[in-house]
Amino acid sequence: MVAYDFGIKENILRQLRAVGCRVTVVPATTPARAALALGADGFFLSNGPGDPAPVAYGVAAVRELCASGKPVFGICLGHQILGLALGGKTSKLPFGHHGANHPVLDRTTGKVEITSQNHGFIVDPASLPSGVELTHENLFDHSNEGIAVEGKPIFSVQYHPEASPGPHDATYLFARFRDYLRKAT
Repeated sequence: MVAYDFGIKENILRQLRAVGCRVTVVPATTPARAALALGADGFFLSNGPGDPAPVAYGVAAVRELCASGKPVFGICLGHQILGLALGGKTSKLPFGHHGANHPVLDRTTGKVEITSQNHGFIVDPASLPSGVELTHENLFDHSNEGIAVEGKPIFSVQYHPEASPGPHDATYLFARFRDYLRKAT
């Protein structure tokens, strides 16, 4: 699989490798055609700093990656870039979400995860087109913490599952991505 480096953390790479992924890291500015030419079975969109709006090159690449039909998984800035690529909009939070112990509801399972957060922008759920569902919700302010494309192996979360502030609350996301990759090959 190919990981886009928008500011990737080493622990994300460790988590991906721990579930059996072979990871090739490419720069954030890598065009989709170049990433697709690597023959990857899926794509990971990393975390990174700041406002996602100026990352137009990333949004354009992710739009093409999503059209490829291969699995796509994003975290933090990668989540925001995916939201923009799918036609959504982002907005700045009044204070941002920073630190550990932020409760997030996984709306697909009803479980609450204790998460680590470090972002100042969110994907506006009202701006998402039909076929993109809100999967995770911040229980402090009810903001969007995750999305998925219905019927496709494309999903993302706003928080940092690699940080493990709860024992292992969100590591299932890496296994989910691995499972999507295995089905794609």
